[in-house]
Amino acid sequence: MTDFDQDGPGMGEGLFGIPDSPEAAVAVIAVPWEATASYGRGTANGPRAIEAASQQVDLFDLEYGPIWKQGISWFEASGDIEAWNREASALALPIIEAGGVGEEPERMKDAAKVDLLAHRRDVAVCDAAMEILDQGRIPSVLGGDHSSPLGLLRAVGKRHPGIGVLHIDAHADLRGAYLGFQSSHASIMRSALQTPGIGPIVGVGYRDLGESEVALIEREKERIHAFTDADIAWQLAQGTSWASVVEQIIAPLPEMVHISFDIDGLDPSLCPNTGTPVPGGLGFRDVCVLLRAIAERRRVISFDLCEVAPAAENEWDANVGARILYKLAGCTLMSRAR
Repeated sequence: MTDFDQDGPGMGEGLFGIPDSPEAAVAVIAVPWEATASYGRGTANGPRAIEAASQQVDLFDLEYGPIWKQGISWFEASGDIEAWNREASALALPIIEAGGVGEEPERMKDAAKVDLLAHRRDVAVCDAAMEILDQGRIPSVLGGDHSSPLGLLRAVGKRHPGIGVLHIDAHADLRGAYLGFQSSHASIMRSALQTPGIGPIVGVGYRDLGESEVALIEREKERIHAFTDADIAWQLAQGTSWASVVEQIIAPLPEMVHISFDIDGLDPSLCPNTGTPVPGGLGFRDVCVLLRAIAERRRVISFDLCEVAPAAENEWDANVGARILYKLAGCTLMSRAR
């Protein structure tokens, strides 16, 4: 990168304008997937929109320094995830519009095909993540809807048994299936619970949950630690500092952590076009404090960023997503320096 001007305008085709390198510390697997998106759509366009918006991010981060020097590059998974998504979306949309599979045999068969295509995606992502880990690099997934990182979770569960998951999201994503799809974006953390090697899940910002999800959290309180938006707001209103809440969030996490970041965990003014926006949520500075604390106290092995759905008329969602992606990379690199 000797000819790279870190303070110049982003002119390259890579993330943040940084030249792609097979030795980049952070390897980003694009997963443009939205087959089971059940409300707003467009998150399959997230990876490329974030790449475009990332070109105007200044690369010296005030918390993590010159992140760019260690490299952030795309990593191609095997198989054609975009084509699988198109095929799965064509099968899934009529089911979604009908309100679910129901008892219709043809819909059941199509839902099973969607899940099969999602399985192919997960195998491809898992294989890519294992290859990245074998290289001593940091694997990450840029979705796509929140079902996108399951293959990555399988890889880090194999490589680092007991790894914890910090899950930032408006939703718990603990449904066994949704609308008849076991591969639903609403089921990713339920799938994580069933993934060998995955340890405790610490959820932050939950504010839109089903009754069955609340019951599961209560039954699995040794495994699932939920810091709901309502509980956080109540603590802050009683005078508890955000720094103290952050310490509570970190406490149940083991030494090694995967960060799973659904953009709708943020206040929706920061991501108005995400598929399922919910009032409330974390501010950008709240997230920065949380990530910095994680970087100082735990070792982040991998991360994902999902549900960024850019609007045609502006790039605000992608702009915020690009900055969250850079912060996640910086947090992970700082934690590795520990």
